[in-house]
Amino acid sequence: MGQTTVLVGAQWGDEGKGKVIDILTEDAQYVVRYQGGNNAGHTVVIGESKYILHLIPSGILHEGKTCVIGHGVVVDPKALIEEIDLLIEQGISCEGRLKISDKAHVIFPYHNKVDELRESKRKGGKIGTTKRGIGPCYGDKVSRVGIRVADLFDKEYFRSRLETNLEEKNPILKAHGFEELSADDIYKTYLKYADRLKSFVCNTNQLLNNALKAGESILFEGAQGTFLDVDYGTYPYVTSSNSTAGGACTGGGIGPSYIDTVIGVVKAYTTRVGEGPFPTEFDPVMMEKIREKGGEFGATTGRARRCGWFDSVLVKNSVMINGMNEVVITKLDVLDEVASIKICTAYEYDGKVYEDIPGEVGFLDKCKPVYEEHPGWLRDTSKATSYEELPENAKKYLDRIKKLIGTEIKLVSVGKSRKQTLKVK
Repeated sequence: MGQTTVLVGAQWGDEGKGKVIDILTEDAQYVVRYQGGNNAGHTVVIGESKYILHLIPSGILHEGKTCVIGHGVVVDPKALIEEIDLLIEQGISCEGRLKISDKAHVIFPYHNKVDELRESKRKGGKIGTTKRGIGPCYGDKVSRVGIRVADLFDKEYFRSRLETNLEEKNPILKAHGFEELSADDIYKTYLKYADRLKSFVCNTNQLLNNALKAGESILFEGAQGTFLDVDYGTYPYVTSSNSTAGGACTGGGIGPSYIDTVIGVVKAYTTRVGEGPFPTEFDPVMMEKIREKGGEFGATTGRARRCGWFDSVLVKNSVMINGMNEVVITKLDVLDEVASIKICTAYEYDGKVYEDIPGEVGFLDKCKPVYEEHPGWLRDTSKATSYEELPENAKKYLDRIKKLIGTEIKLVSVGKSRKQTLKVK
């Protein structure tokens, strides 16, 4: 890990980033969330305790670490305050250790309503949004009508921006059967939120660049995964921000020359939540088996995740897009009881074989995965204490993945706890 490390999901999210961030945090002074909102969730298990974090970086679980919510994040203040209070109940204080960018955009009730409305009216299939207002908030940001955290502290300016937005949003909501929203109610409620969060708000760009000059280390954590990135993902079934490594610069506030290392997190198989193409998706029987074994249910929504074989085409592209130096493989133990394991090495489409992902509409929906099969190891890997202790067939599987995706494997995870993480020499 360099002075500045970016950790990203290499598939469709839910790769187990929370645990990896928790491990890497030991060598970082600052942990920064740079995109997304409370539509993401990182799960960390420490001893008998389980923590699910949606906005606050999981570095908050380590004493002495400073956690930053960057300006590329969209913040629902109600959700953030609830998360702060939940941590307090669990004996973890955010005071002095949590910093929120004054330039981060704020989610309002009308964003949630518009999100719900759009999803209900979509023709040609739902996108699978969490309906938490993330997309509409980013939409307002790029439309230059958004309201930032700093704006909440200028009462007159905030009121004016709020009323202007409601003049646009309320007629739309009313036309589709929703109740109009009250500017007075939102204004009063959000001033209370602002008062509660005031001590956490600062210029995080300056904070992080000063930290770099002082020689301190920073870990940037991405939410979601590479193929949910608004530019590189399986559009339109994507999130509304840049979840790839480049987002750490635009949403975190440092220049690209400062980034030393990019680490990707990759599941030993593939999952995705919600709608969208999924070439290597399992049949229903295998789906249920892996879903139950792997606990494949969303940390944020509780939705069952779709599961499939490892897709090396997908991950190889992810390595390229993010400039990954190395990867972490998670949930290898979930495959312990599988006798024969497939890896997708290419796609077949319209009589041609592809080892990349063209932008053609419907390509991933219509292509057929080209598989190679590997013998399983049919042994419990969850009790392994070193990489060398893994079964030979497990190591061969990992070696093949490494060769196909073209980068080194740093760690292999064989369970939920910190101890079940093996260094690859």
